[in-house]
Amino acid sequence: MLTISHSIIIADDEIDMHAIRARGAGGQNVNKVSSAIHLRFDIRASSLPADCKERLLQLRDRRINSDGVIIIKAQQYRSQDKNKTDALKRLHELISAAIVIPKKRRPTRKSRGSIKRRLESKSKRSRIKSLRKKVSE
Repeated sequence: MLTISHSIIIADDEIDMHAIRARGAGGQNVNKVSSAIHLRFDIRASSLPADCKERLLQLRDRRINSDGVIIIKAQQYRSQDKNKTDALKRLHELISAAIVIPKKRRPTRKSRGSIKRRLESKSKRSRIKSLRKKVSE
């Protein structure tokens, strides 16, 4: 069971994990042991709230395919158990980011004082530069 928040819990049967052979260095161990983890999580078939599902599907993440399935491959560690923990952690982070509702931006205005100070500094700079000019007779 993966606990995302106090109200959102993902059951183990919704997460599909398979052990596969890892790529890269590791000697003969790479050829014999399936230590990498291939995690699949179907967003549409999950028990997540509808608004969370929509935000997840709207994400532009390369781990989410066109069918709405999150695919995570964890092969950083030589231990299968550590890779499993890493894959679940990455899934947790992805879903946690989608749970947060972004605040709507409220357009703001510049204050009168800030506009006045800006114009005064511009005119002051203009006066300084005009004093640098050659004096014509």
